[in-house]
Amino acid sequence: MFWESYSHNKLKKIVFDALEQNLDYRHKPVLGLPASYLDTEVFYQDAPFLKDAPFLSAMIANPNHIGCHTLNESEAAFEGTQKIEAELIDICAKEIFQGKEAHYDGYVASGGTEANIQAIWILKRYYEQEFEAKSEEIALVCTADAHYSMPKAGSLLSLDRYTLPVDSETRKITSEATSVLRRAQSEGKKYFIVVLNMGTTMFGSVDDIDEVTGWMDELELTYKVHIDAAFGGFIYPFADDHNKLTFQNSRINSFTLDGHKMLQSPYGTGLYITRQGFMEYALTEEANYVKGKDYTLIGSRSGANAIAVWMIMRTYGSEGWKMKIRKLIEKTDRLCDNLNDRGVDFYRNPFMNIVTIKAEYVDPRIAKEFLLVPDSHDDRSNWYKIVVMDHVTQGLLDRFLMSLPVESKNS
Repeated sequence: MFWESYSHNKLKKIVFDALEQNLDYRHKPVLGLPASYLDTEVFYQDAPFLKDAPFLSAMIANPNHIGCHTLNESEAAFEGTQKIEAELIDICAKEIFQGKEAHYDGYVASGGTEANIQAIWILKRYYEQEFEAKSEEIALVCTADAHYSMPKAGSLLSLDRYTLPVDSETRKITSEATSVLRRAQSEGKKYFIVVLNMGTTMFGSVDDIDEVTGWMDELELTYKVHIDAAFGGFIYPFADDHNKLTFQNSRINSFTLDGHKMLQSPYGTGLYITRQGFMEYALTEEANYVKGKDYTLIGSRSGANAIAVWMIMRTYGSEGWKMKIRKLIEKTDRLCDNLNDRGVDFYRNPFMNIVTIKAEYVDPRIAKEFLLVPDSHDDRSNWYKIVVMDHVTQGLLDRFLMSLPVESKNS
């Protein structure tokens, strides 16, 4: 796992060189594109500080990254910045998820929700085209802790969803999952889209792929696995040296990442990464006016957002990012030690920065004061979540700990 750290000057040069390779609306006779740079009545293009602000300059230049730039031709008007997006996908696929050289495709989506829907859509189309499957023969399988984008995808794509139960304490998928899979079989399901988690939204739990695929294999099911790493993708592989959720596992077909969580990039910076040969199942042939046509759910999207994620990753480099994650994990470890000392029950994956406390230990007023996230806003909460991010100082954690109305185990 290695990618080089770049200086600010090198980042500036690469981004500004890429923007120069893009279409310049001010200096070229552009009549056919239904787009332009940001409105100059509102966004001043010649502000002096922009010469040192590559991301803001890219925002103003407004490159459109429609299409998938790890594939064939794309809109030549924005080929400079498209290359930066392709390099970003390359880093994530090879260095984070251990993909082989040029064996993957992907793009920067609007977020993890879109990336998850894209993954499920592609696998649905794969089964339809390669197996002549009908929608009613395809099952979407996810866990009880899965993100709400799974039911959203099932609804959009007319797929029946089967939920694998998890243990309320360990958050592990239970063996009752086999009954769920058998029920799907009995209801005529022949092809399975399985979504497993690298860091669930509420608990930060990580699913055991070997156990789940073992059950699938025993039942002789036809399946592909998508990994929702929207939260965990930028932390778990850097904290757990024995991470099994990589492209080295042939059962895994694709990953979702989300830059606007751990990377602190702008909202609208999810990533979808899949094995080579699968993006084609999302080809929209009717997009004839788009050079290279379109393979994405979203269509037009901001090139500046792709640049933002790339800049963050290139600023840290792999070694700098590992150090940042190590500090967050250590801070989370200290929080858990203090909770244990106070006799507070909680769940935490040791390689994640999410700590989810049982609601009985948290006064609702304290939860409101510290903006703890409940597992449900509709009913009585069973859990409250803490996410240890950069802005979460030790002092803030100490203030929270002092407010807990519980006695120490040692008192």
